[in-house]
Amino acid sequence: MEIEQILEQLCALGAPSGFERPAALAARELLEPLMDEVWTDRLGNLIGVRRCGRPGAKKLLLDAHLDEVGLTVTGIEKGFLHFAAIGVDARMLPDREVTVLTQPPMLGVVACLPPHVLSPEDREKAPKIEELLIDVGLSQEEAEKRVPLGTPVVYRADCFPLGGRQLCGKAMDDRACFAALLRAAQLLRDKELDVDLYILGSVCEETGGAGAKVGAQALAPDFCVAVDVTHGRTPDGAKDETFPLGAGPVVGIGPNCTRWMTKRLLDKAAQLNLAVQKEVMPGNSGTNGWPMQVANEGIATAVLSIALKYMHTPVETVERGDIEDTARLLAAFAEHLGKEGAQ
Repeated sequence: MEIEQILEQLCALGAPSGFERPAALAARELLEPLMDEVWTDRLGNLIGVRRCGRPGAKKLLLDAHLDEVGLTVTGIEKGFLHFAAIGVDARMLPDREVTVLTQPPMLGVVACLPPHVLSPEDREKAPKIEELLIDVGLSQEEAEKRVPLGTPVVYRADCFPLGGRQLCGKAMDDRACFAALLRAAQLLRDKELDVDLYILGSVCEETGGAGAKVGAQALAPDFCVAVDVTHGRTPDGAKDETFPLGAGPVVGIGPNCTRWMTKRLLDKAAQLNLAVQKEVMPGNSGTNGWPMQVANEGIATAVLSIALKYMHTPVETVERGDIEDTARLLAAFAEHLGKEGAQ
């Protein structure tokens, strides 16, 4: 299956933190043909393993989270829904179309006053979550019957091409990276490995990384690579904090990244003649690499990112080639890792 098809399938699903099951089920169907065994743990993490067949082989874990940002319904007033954020910035919400994940799902819009009736002062203010409401077109009685408190809500958005090379839609963070893991596993399908390869589609990254913590603790890998998105460059973005799309995967450098693993990523990229970018991470990388690094007695960790524009919005945008190159780099990193690791 092509990367575009994978993202169309995965990004169409509503699966915010704590409600990842729809995405995990779809991801499992895509992962099973590439692995020896696939299962879901008690927290909801999707896990696959391809065993190399060598006794006592070391374990490599590749992680990308399956959850997305969203909202959750906290109350109903005159048929309108109050909500709390699951990783969403309130500035992104006024006038947005959303999908309320009832059974069956229903559409809604985030209500806001038109600029004509706002005072000049109010026009300059950023909205607060508690001031916003979702309009689902129902009466109070109908809404109370159809929308239980705690119902999750996600952006309503399709995955579509933007120009000739970019792909745009909701939940690219981090399903574009999970697509890269699938592609890496596909590239390795006919390769002989000297490590057991684990792929983790983790849950709850947007709310603190509980899935990665549990997954790393249970699987006890010798090495892990957290694959996530980083900020893509736009005309208004700071050049020292953003990365151009199409310029290759972004290799993390800092205390969350084991030095020999970072060097291995850069060396493998050079051998492939593959363009990469470098992101200095002076502290918490903001990825699942942070909690995985200290699981059990500690795990050798790397962070590899894909540049993405418009993070945590319904129009997250990535470059198709960056996904493919990330997969190529991960596949090269995995080959001969048992023999060459920590050199």
